[in-house]
Amino acid sequence: MAEKKSPFFTYKGIPLVRKGNVIYFGNMYEEFVVMIEILGTEKKGEIDVANKVRLRKMATDITIPPNEAIVKKAEKQSLYEALDMACAWLRV
Repeated sequence: MAEKKSPFFTYKGIPLVRKGNVIYFGNMYEEFVVMIEILGTEKKGEIDVANKVRLRKMATDITIPPNEAIVKKAEKQSLYEALDMACAWLRV
């Protein structure tokens, strides 16, 4: 049987959506998502690679005030490290 295709890109089976320098990682129907903000990049050959990334684990409940929705914060040196941490946060 064919695997069902997701309308979103995924990383380790978790949806991710990018708008500019912000990536939302997770499912908005779940309790939490992780917002990943790319703060800095450097050139690696012809490609811009993130070298400073901020993560925020946020509740998806729209009745919670935005300043209270953030339950965890971190900064990482690469997008890979950020996605790895975000996976751990969402699977706990």
